[in-house]
Amino acid sequence: MKTFHIVTIFPEAVTPYAEASILGRAQKKKLAKIIAHDLREYADNKHRKVDDSPYGGGAGMVMGVQAFDRAVKKVRGKSRKSKIRVVLTSASGKRFTQADAKRLSEYDTLIFLCGRYEGVDHRVEEFVADEALSIGDYVLTGGELPALVMIDAIVRLIPGVLGNVETLAEESHGDDGLLEYPQYTKPEVYKKEEGVGWKVPEVLLSGDHKAIRKWRIEHMKKEA
Repeated sequence: MKTFHIVTIFPEAVTPYAEASILGRAQKKKLAKIIAHDLREYADNKHRKVDDSPYGGGAGMVMGVQAFDRAVKKVRGKSRKSKIRVVLTSASGKRFTQADAKRLSEYDTLIFLCGRYEGVDHRVEEFVADEALSIGDYVLTGGELPALVMIDAIVRLIPGVLGNVETLAEESHGDDGLLEYPQYTKPEVYKKEEGVGWKVPEVLLSGDHKAIRKWRIEHMKKEA
């Protein structure tokens, strides 16, 4: 079973998604375990404060290195026999790709560190995390959503999580660099009564598997 730890000051924000849909089913099957940790529990002061003003001046507050370091040491201590990777979610980190999802799926334990406010003390990236990853060229309020996005992508690659293995084989962003072909389902014609008629391509209704395969290959797109 693969274990995912999310270190955040808002554990209540990640738990509902982690317990829903595919992630929830993966946990019920004991193929994955997702644990949210309250960063404030690892603060080194009685007020559970985990941020402070930035050196050099500037707006906002910066999350300190102390609590993150303590949290990671605690999790590592309980997972000594595991192959562990620590990921800091950061807008300035390397762009997360499907290749990263496959690479990270090889680890037994993944620890995601989620920042908030103006940012995280750079020593977290330098000395506590193994790498920093971003999910896109934009800024979010915190690192919880990126952590869940990455965990979602990784969990789907665990054998047994998805019922149909062909789903993985034909998905977008595979090794061939192609995006998945367009998909259709019932009704065959939509808005027919309005005289518009949004139709499913005839080849997909033909039953000719060779022709369908050819159409799908032709309609795959190269990644941007």
